[in-house]
Order: sequence, then C-alpha cells, then structure tokens
Amino acid sequence: MTAADRLERAVRRAQADFRVPALSVALHRADRDIWTCTVGTSGNPEHPLDDASQFRIGSVTKTFTAVLVLQARDDGLLDLDDPIAKYLDVPAHGDATIRRLLSHTAGFQREPFGDVWDTLISPDDAGLLADLARAERVLPNSRQYHYSNLGMAVLGQLVAKVRGGTWAGVLHERILEPLGLSATTVVPTGRAAVGYLVDAYSDAAHIEAQLDMGGAAAAAQIWSTASDMARWAAFLAGPEIIDPNGAVLAAATLDEMRWPLTTTEEALWAGGFGLGLILVPQGKRVLHVGHDGAMPGFLAGVYGRRGGEGNPGALGCAVLASSGTAGGATEIVHDLLRITVEADPADIRPWRPGRPAPQTYRTILGQWWTEGHAFAFSWHDGMLQARSVEAPADRPPSIFRPLPDNPDLLRTVSGRETGELLRLTRNDSGEVVRMHWATYRVTRQQETFGGVLPSAG
Repeated sequence: MTAADRLERAVRRAQADFRVPALSVALHRADRDIWTCTVGTSGNPEHPLDDASQFRIGSVTKTFTAVLVLQARDDGLLDLDDPIAKYLDVPAHGDATIRRLLSHTAGFQREPFGDVWDTLISPDDAGLLADLARAERVLPNSRQYHYSNLGMAVLGQLVAKVRGGTWAGVLHERILEPLGLSATTVVPTGRAAVGYLVDAYSDAAHIEAQLDMGGAAAAAQIWSTASDMARWAAFLAGPEIIDPNGAVLAAATLDEMRWPLTTTEEALWAGGFGLGLILVPQGKRVLHVGHDGAMPGFLAGVYGRRGGEGNPGALGCAVLASSGTAGGATEIVHDLLRITVEADPADIRPWRPGRPAPQTYRTILGQWWTEGHAFAFSWHDGMLQARSVEAPADRPPSIFRPLPDNPDLLRTVSGRETGELLRLTRNDSGEVVRMHWATYRVTRQQETFGGVLPSAG
C-alpha cells in the first residue's frame, strides 16, 4: 500500500466512523505536490464537494489573529507586556496584558458577555468592549490556562486599532494576500459546504444556523479550504520555507510563538499553549503546532509538524469537517502527519565536505569539561557548536555566534544556555586554553570547582 493509499484510507475511515457529511483534507510538504482528499457531499446543490469547497474553520482563526499581533509587535506598534488599556478604551480588565491574552492565562471568561450561543447574535465591536464591564475575570491573572474567545476577540480589536483599520482588512492585507491564501475569506463564498449536526441516535443530519461573530470575529470567523489551511499550517511549522523573506513574519518570531508558555492541564503535560498556538508533543522531539476549530456544523484540525525523522519541512495538514459532532474526525490530522513521514519520508541529503574551522577557533575543537561534565566543541555549517557527550543524538547542539566587535566573545544563539556568553581565554601563542560559558569555567581537563584535577588525588 502506497503512502497516498494509507492517507486516503485513513480519511475514508474517519468519514465513515464519525459519520461526517463532508470531509476535506489536504497535506502540504516542501518536497511534493499538495495531496488532497474529499469524501461525502457538500450539501450545496450548486457546488458539489471538491478541493475548492469552503468550510468554517472556527478557532483556527485565532492563529491568524495571533500572527497579526506579533506583526504589530515586530513593527514597534506594541509590546506584548503592555496592558490592553494602553491601546483600547475599555471599562474593565484593562490591566490584562497582550501576552497573557495570547496564551489564555489572563483569566478572562470564555465567551463575550451574554448568551451568544442561545441567541446566535454576537455583539458588534463597540458592544463587545463595552460589555467588558459585565464580563468576569474568572481566574486571577496568570494563575493558569483558561481558554477565552473573549480574550482573543479583544486582541483582534487591538490590532485593528494600532493599524488604523478593521481586523478583516488587516487580515487580508497582511496575511492572506502575501501568502496567496485566496480561498480564505471572512464571509462564506458560494462554494461553502453546509454545516450539520448529525443525530446521535439516527442517521439524520440537521442543518446548523451560521452566525456572524461581529465584534468577536478575530476569534472564530474565517472560512477556508483544506488546501489553504494546509499551507497555513506549513507556514506555522516552517516559515523559513513558506515565507523565506519574512514578508508575513520572521522565522524567529514564529519560534517565539511556538515556545510553550503554559500547559493546558496541570496533571497531564500532553499539550501546551504558546502565543496563540496549540502545542502537541509527539515524542522524540517532534511537535505538532496549530489549532483546532469548532463552530455550529463545522470542525477543523490544522497543524504543522516540526522535527523528527523523515520530515521534509513545511509539513502541514488540515482536516475540515461539515459536522459539529464528529470530534474524532479532525483528530486524524495528527495521524496523517505521522503517516506521511513514515510511509513517504523525505529523501536523505548526502553529506558533503565543507570548509574547515577558521584559524581563530581551531584550538577550541575537541572535548572540554564544565561543571563535571564533558562537552564536544565542533565546527559545522559555518558555526561553532557544543554538545554534551552524554546527550542523545536527537538533542540539538548549542550554537554560538561571535559578537561583531569581539571574536573571543560569542553569544549562544540556540540550544543549551541560549542567550548566554561564551568567553575565550588565550595564551601568549593565541591558543584557547580556557573558556567561560554562562560564567562557568570550561577546561580541557576535568577539574573541581576549586581547580583541582581529580587525577591529582
């Protein structure tokens, strides 16, 4: 069975097992054409189900809003640790910081004030902010993770304010157009699938009403296709490939967004949250990053895969379903990402000889000791690196970059002790005889903290 056969079988099994009227799936990877699969019927008499069918992606919208916030930060328009009251005229909870709202740790109640899911009427922009006076802070600031559509909706209005436009307009100008997500819209097009609630005890499927999120649009408004969302997931996981010039967001900023700021459960560290992104560890230093979505009649799972054997880079998958009751169907996004690297791994790139280390760093190469442990310093890919000799093979090394005005002072730019300095000490011949890393002494032989060689007795 080919990789494509395995993928299609998994999709067809999910559609049948979870009784989804329409299931649309796409897989994006850097080294292959996009793979798509649709199963079922759209419910739209004018446009049968195909790769261009639109589905509501619900809370996957939050990942777009989060990127807009980080864009504004990178452009100097805001600071993540600023309170929202610095930018918005709010009647309450103005002390909540942007960072806490992005990571769902500000303690905001889950939904905008009122019974939106009873009335299917969402407040407009002004009403949402005014109603903060009646919205609860259900937990103390920074106490723990508590998911909040209200918090992300407020951030969408903040982005609009600092950009001098609307959230929808900024979204189109700064993300959708640059990334070529032409099938992604704020309101459904004529190619939209119909969303259903499937009866738990019969085969009946009931059409769900759709609401415009109004002032909370930044939390859950977007409609899209599986192909567009697979590309979006690939961007979240591999921006250096999808957006190499950083037109939408610098790769380093996506690294920041993917750093876990909180776990979602205290006793089960199986998932976390970064800056607007859900983080799902897969073991062996593999991470799935993205978001799930749910709206009346629709479910979505949109994730990219980072790390791991066989990963070709820019690997993203989207599973979009036209049922609000088929949660297990969208969970297969994680299975599909795993299947593709197992059944069709990326080609292994051959190793080729490179340039030797610069003369100024050659006496560093080899084994050194610090804090009683051995580290191997080496030169690869034009960078000085260090790795614990006891570290597993899949643990990334520390990488150093010299300061522009002093080659004997290097900054740790990734890995162990990121951000710390490595300071070189040379003898009269110019050989490096000692180093200090994060102020800890690094020596050629194992020594006690007092400088005594263990072999000396």
